[in-house]
Amino acid sequence: MTRLAVLISGTGTNLQAIIDASASGQLDAEVALVISSRPDAAGLQRAAAAGIQTVSLSRAVYIEPWAADQLIAEQVSAAGCDYIALAGYMRKIGPELVEAFPQRVINLHPALLPAFKGAQAIAEAYAYGVKVTGVTVHFVDAQYDTGPIIAQRAIAVPEGQGLEQLTERIHAVEHQLYPEVLQLLSQGRVEVIGKNVHIH
Repeated sequence: MTRLAVLISGTGTNLQAIIDASASGQLDAEVALVISSRPDAAGLQRAAAAGIQTVSLSRAVYIEPWAADQLIAEQVSAAGCDYIALAGYMRKIGPELVEAFPQRVINLHPALLPAFKGAQAIAEAYAYGVKVTGVTVHFVDAQYDTGPIIAQRAIAVPEGQGLEQLTERIHAVEHQLYPEVLQLLSQGRVEVIGKNVHIH
């Protein structure tokens, strides 16, 4: 069975969606390790409740980002994980970690890349007045939010809908799409050719 390391920074709702999909049999993979960039992240409690091994990194560790990435790589390797899934992880992944796990680091982004990169994607798309936004799952590369796109799902933005409502709708789609993509990966159905991702 595919083993996943999930990296978080906050509440861990996408982590919970992955755990639930695994428990229900919709996802043929198990979360073997959860690493948090914050010791007080609520997502650590979700992992503990599911009996999953956790590692929390302090702010001091990130003074040297390469050292944090090296520590993460060591923990992921020790846990025998096949993929690293970023789920609300608010630290930039460095090239050393990407090179250690080529095409095995996955990110979930709350916009239709390449539009609205970065941490404030939902608010920026809303402020821009887009009529359609969505969710992207992509491989992580050396740049920020530029890796090969595995899957996207669009969401219409109705006239008069508030930012809070849109945010809730995007999160609901994230909770569906991320486990679906992880299942494709666990089945070996994802092939990367250059910047293009093919699903078999």
